[in-house]
Amino acid sequence: MTPPVPDAGWLAGLQARASQPPLLPREPLWAGTARIGSVEPGVVHALLPALADVLKPLAHGSGSGWQVAGPLTPALDHIARALRNAGLAGAWRDEQLAVTDEQGHRLGTVERAAVRPLGIATHAVHLAGRSPDGCHWVQRRALDKPNDPGLWDTLMGGMVPAADTLQAALARETHEEAGLALAQLKDLRYGGRVAIRRPSGGGTAGGYTVEQVDWFQCTVPDGVEPVNQDGEVDEFRLLRSQEALERLYRHEFTLEAALVLCAMGL
Repeated sequence: MTPPVPDAGWLAGLQARASQPPLLPREPLWAGTARIGSVEPGVVHALLPALADVLKPLAHGSGSGWQVAGPLTPALDHIARALRNAGLAGAWRDEQLAVTDEQGHRLGTVERAAVRPLGIATHAVHLAGRSPDGCHWVQRRALDKPNDPGLWDTLMGGMVPAADTLQAALARETHEEAGLALAQLKDLRYGGRVAIRRPSGGGTAGGYTVEQVDWFQCTVPDGVEPVNQDGEVDEFRLLRSQEALERLYRHEFTLEAALVLCAMGL
């Protein structure tokens, strides 16, 4: 059976949702000469003078923005805790994510809860799974998830922590979310990358998402079924391509999952 093709106008709308400017003007966040993120000036000023030792306005004539002072990782930890104390951070995870320059070179790490208010780029991994007859394995996110609760998602999706390689994150998240080892899957292969730039939710103020998602695809053999291990998934379900497309049209999937499913072809 020929898989359904998403409507061109709907696809254009999906891409527009994935590439949106900030709701309010933002200024660059610098570590030395490297731009590592962006901030809303109002958020920064609200936290001063608590951040006066680690976050300084750029000197007159050298451009706009804010300079992180001192060793990067400890300084960002100080900023993250100030954001949390002010109720401006996301859900605190005690999980460090990599902080890179615009070329992708790692410069330090930061608590995951602070990346959106600081506009720091993040890296995620998703796994799209099909049954042997071509149906899609999808998960419904738990209702207590801070982001996109109750929406449908790919078989697995998660952040790549600073301590993990992409392959390590793929294996760990697949086990935690779906209870599957990569060795159980067939035809596992890299699919591609989608990018997202848009204002963020999740309870943070002044947040902006900059994220690249590397996605993989596989076949889940008959007799092998995903079982959640970490309490973050309410259910798994097999959807035929047409039903998946109809749910996409009704915005029942996360933006990341919609981009991945469309990129792989329904």
